[in-house]
Amino acid sequence: MDQQVIVVKEYLDKIVKFAIEYTPKLIGGIIVLLIGLWVTKMISKAIGKSLAKSSIDQSLIPFLTSLTNIVLKALVIITVMGMIGIEMTSFVAIIGAAGLAVGLALSGTLQNFAGGVIILIIKPFKIGDFIEAQGFTGTVKEINIFSTLLNTPDKKLVIIPNGPLSTGALINYSAEPLRRVDWKFGIAYGDNVENFKKALNQFIADDERILKEPISFIGLSELGDSSVNFTVRVWVDTADYWNVFFDMNEKVYTKFPEYDLNIPFPQMDIHIQKHKNL
Repeated sequence: MDQQVIVVKEYLDKIVKFAIEYTPKLIGGIIVLLIGLWVTKMISKAIGKSLAKSSIDQSLIPFLTSLTNIVLKALVIITVMGMIGIEMTSFVAIIGAAGLAVGLALSGTLQNFAGGVIILIIKPFKIGDFIEAQGFTGTVKEINIFSTLLNTPDKKLVIIPNGPLSTGALINYSAEPLRRVDWKFGIAYGDNVENFKKALNQFIADDERILKEPISFIGLSELGDSSVNFTVRVWVDTADYWNVFFDMNEKVYTKFPEYDLNIPFPQMDIHIQKHKNL
């Protein structure tokens, strides 16, 4: 009976010693945890308000706010665990190894995620822009965190991962207010060059969508096999580009005969000579 009392007493002593040693640490850890979570909440709100006033894409604000909140909470929890005496070296090593494994498994997804963040921050294009990238051309319909959606001119939906989109070459046709329209027109050898210039200058003057500044250009660019080729360049508002392009082609085809101009086509002249039999 005395032996049992001694054992119980030893256990009680250990419990009391443990309580005396760890209770202050536990109380301090709880206090730090509560204060840390409160500070984290305040910082997250402040960052959210600051981002809302900035020029950053609105769809990115909830993500950045949540990411900041998670990182700060993780730091608070790790600090508290260290305060109450939990060995953090092994714990951090396990977290690091797990993070590495997950990162390797999701390398492509993480690349697209990082690309989405870069696109939303740098803004090389926005919804409604007409762009050419990764071999596709279309109007930007949506910009998500992992991918960007394009509507092609023939109404196909193209989904482009943000990883290669953020690192590859990209043409944004909507970025500038003006665009230059280029044509290459040919007339037959023997046609009057001045008639060609007169016709094109008249077509340009009649189209109100073509801007007076910058000045339009007409120049003889090539003496081809079957035609004399001219380069014609004008400037228009970006929204008028395709309408002006197609309308000018139609005018050239339908009205060239009025200026005694011919649209040539590849042809071959064959000369046959007859020889008397010797």
